[in-house]
Amino acid sequence: MADAPALLSAHKITRRFGGLTAVSAVSLRLAEGEIHAVIGTNGAGKSTLVNVLAGEIAPTSGKVELAGTDVTAWSQPARARAGLGRSYQRTTIFPRFTVFENCRLAAQAAFPQPWNWWSPAAACPVSTAAAREALDKAGLAPVQSRVAGVLSHGEKRQLEIAMCLATRPRVLLLDEPLAGMGPEETERMLALLAGLKSGHAILLVEHDMDAVFRVSDRITVMVNGAVIASGVPDAVRADREVQLAYLGEIFGG
Repeated sequence: MADAPALLSAHKITRRFGGLTAVSAVSLRLAEGEIHAVIGTNGAGKSTLVNVLAGEIAPTSGKVELAGTDVTAWSQPARARAGLGRSYQRTTIFPRFTVFENCRLAAQAAFPQPWNWWSPAAACPVSTAAAREALDKAGLAPVQSRVAGVLSHGEKRQLEIAMCLATRPRVLLLDEPLAGMGPEETERMLALLAGLKSGHAILLVEHDMDAVFRVSDRITVMVNGAVIASGVPDAVRADREVQLAYLGEIFGG
């Protein structure tokens, strides 16, 4: 992946909150066809980094590039329209709407047609096609007519990713998509993530280390806001500083 062009790059991103440095000079790059995991203990700065990359908060210093364009000053909606999608730690679906309507609304937000005021939004062929395509990719087409609130926990997490896909992003920022899942749901999600590598660059924040080392092409380890290691899974697993700071006896030797 080193030779592939970067779809998303962070250059020495620093974010301070008063006297607290939550992210300190973090650099990373995401290429198409790659799952890049960011791991670290609670408080390591992972979610703050994702929020900076997504445009939800501004960096104190550093630069963010999307497909080679400097988007550091762009808002979250502008980055979303340019091809960046994200999911959150907490479920953010519309529980009273159907699975399909959740995806259609996400697509409608990405592809608005304000001039077409005489037609109902539900009849928009662009958002409808994007929603159906996203549901197919996420494996939810068979349950698209169900009310979202009755889905299993794993299916709700799949739906969140489908809602991201409905905006047709090139970059996906996924914040703990495996949280709270059982073994079968985890396997389905890992298969989904592996299937989404083609055509996307994926940044994965996750605490399930078995899953991270199975699915990731590259892993970045953060401690106290800074990167202590970054590389292919085997190299990170063998890194003594990582073992002492985070993985401990799980992967230690």
